[in-house]
Amino acid sequence: MQNRSLCEFSGVADLVRYIRDVPDFPKPGIVFKDITPLLADPAALSMAVEFLTQPFRNTHIDLVIGAESRGFIFAMTVARNLSAGFVPIRKKGKLPRKTRRVDYDLEYGLDSLEIHHDAVPKGSRVLLVDDLLATGGTMKACLDLVLPSGGEIVGLAFLIELAFLKGREKLAPHPVHAVLQFD
Repeated sequence: MQNRSLCEFSGVADLVRYIRDVPDFPKPGIVFKDITPLLADPAALSMAVEFLTQPFRNTHIDLVIGAESRGFIFAMTVARNLSAGFVPIRKKGKLPRKTRRVDYDLEYGLDSLEIHHDAVPKGSRVLLVDDLLATGGTMKACLDLVLPSGGEIVGLAFLIELAFLKGREKLAPHPVHAVLQFD
């Protein structure tokens, strides 16, 4: 796929061509949405980040939080666009100081996520960002890490939503923004 200039993008629908389906990964029956072609194309990546950022441009955000690992890619760039700080949520055992941990179910197993216990000051206006919303388990775990700190959730933003899995319902009442939706 050739790199395109920003002026060649007419809208969100142009980004779909940069998402590849990989059947039976990571296990049979799962169709993995591969974003690496989008990440490799400068214009597509720039547009994806802009579409993630745009709904929050006129909203004061203190911190953008991203879940390991692909969530880091987008959360860091959205934080930069919003002049906000970035906070990572990492897999168990990856953070060096005292943490808060949540165990949760994935679509295909169990996992744990952690955040530094003091990463989100009380009253901070927070945007959580990840690459994919499927069943909502990962983002629900992120919310379970952030909410006890007293952070105010302004929104949840995703590059891709697999709408047929109804993950958005698990995240209510928090507002969800998805750039691309697949039914």
